[in-house]
Amino acid sequence: MPFDPPLQLDSERLVLTPICATDAQALFAIQSDRAVMRYWNHPAWTDLKQAYVQILDDLAAIDAGTQLKLAIRERADGPLLGIVVVFAIDETSRRAEIGYHLAPSAQGKGYMHEALSRFVAYLFDVLRLRRLEAEIDPRNVPSAKVLERLGFLREGLLRERWRVAGELSDSAVYGLLAREWQGPGSAASG
Repeated sequence: MPFDPPLQLDSERLVLTPICATDAQALFAIQSDRAVMRYWNHPAWTDLKQAYVQILDDLAAIDAGTQLKLAIRERADGPLLGIVVVFAIDETSRRAEIGYHLAPSAQGKGYMHEALSRFVAYLFDVLRLRRLEAEIDPRNVPSAKVLERLGFLREGLLRERWRVAGELSDSAVYGLLAREWQGPGSAASG
C-alpha cells in the first residue's frame, strides 16, 4: 500500500510524521523503559543499536508500503513523544493492525487519544481501510480505555499468546470497522 510522502498528519496539539534516524535516542529511551514495555510482545531494549536497527526496518517498510510508523510530536521539529504504527496490512481484505506507545513524560495528557484519532481517520478516510485491529495485554487498562474511547470493541481473548522475559500473557483483540468510526470528518459521523 503506497504512503504518499511527505506525510504529515496534524491534530490540535500534535504532529505525526514518519519516524527518522534522529529519533533513535528518544525511541531507545521509550522502548528501554520497563514500565512502558511492560505489556509489549518483546522485552525492553538494552542497547541503543536496537533503536537504529528498528528505525532502518521501519523506513524500509514504509518504502515497501507494508507498514507505516509515525512519530508523535508537539511540533514538526519537536522531540519524539511516542509512536503510532499500522502493520499487517491486507489490501485484499482492506484490514490492518495498529500499535502505539508514549514516553512516560507524555502520558496522562490525552495525547494518545488525539494521535490515534487523527491516525485512524487517515487510515479509514485516506487509505480506505475497512477494518482496524489492535492486540493488547488485557491487564493494560489505560490502553483498553484509549481503544474503547475511539470506538474499538473487544472481540476476543487469546490465552497465553505471548511469552516475554519468561512471563506468559494473554492478548485481548479489539476491532473497529470503518462504518462504525465516529471520528471527526468520518463518513459514519455524518
